[in-house]
Amino acid sequence: MSDHVILLHGLWMRGFALAMLHRRLIEDGFRVHRFDYLSVAATQQRILDRLQARMDELAAEADAVHLVGHSLGGLLALRACLEARELPQGRIVCLGSPVKGSAAARGFAGWGRGGEVLLGHNRELLQQGFERWDGPREVGMIAGCMPLGLGAVLGHFEGQHDGTVAVDETRLPGLADHCVVEANHTGLLFSVDVARQVGQFLRSGQFTHA
Repeated sequence: MSDHVILLHGLWMRGFALAMLHRRLIEDGFRVHRFDYLSVAATQQRILDRLQARMDELAAEADAVHLVGHSLGGLLALRACLEARELPQGRIVCLGSPVKGSAAARGFAGWGRGGEVLLGHNRELLQQGFERWDGPREVGMIAGCMPLGLGAVLGHFEGQHDGTVAVDETRLPGLADHCVVEANHTGLLFSVDVARQVGQFLRSGQFTHA
């Protein structure tokens, strides 16, 4: 038996974007799986049903089934574990996920029907996020603070941000731990520091703080 990790990509991405993080977590001793989904075209319920089924499938051979989600992927991981009746044990790490709602997503929605189409079936989750985390799993958040990205044009951020999501949008009551790294939104997937912090939280429920 061992710890398994399911990686979830974000909006407008596919599973291949997770390749670097995948490799680093394997090197850290985890058994890693990429969960590919249609972030715009698929309904949220369809995604959640598939994710929960995959977790159940892995539970037969795992001590724990952890979830690591980038951006929208983190929001879907939280929703899957909040609504599921029974799932295997494990932790969740969100990477730059706008858990309090995304100003950039609201900016896209302000474009009208075209903006709504770009955000797909998960636009409400992206725009509104959560009020707090009351789910059964410990959740850690890794936010970026390198302000490079298209979202900065749409989001009108105050304070630190990663070019797409503000650091304040990643803070939520109920999270077990939170840390900030020097990376932009997409760069969170390629950062050595992020991979190291992910492994640390999945094992201990805490990040390493300077």
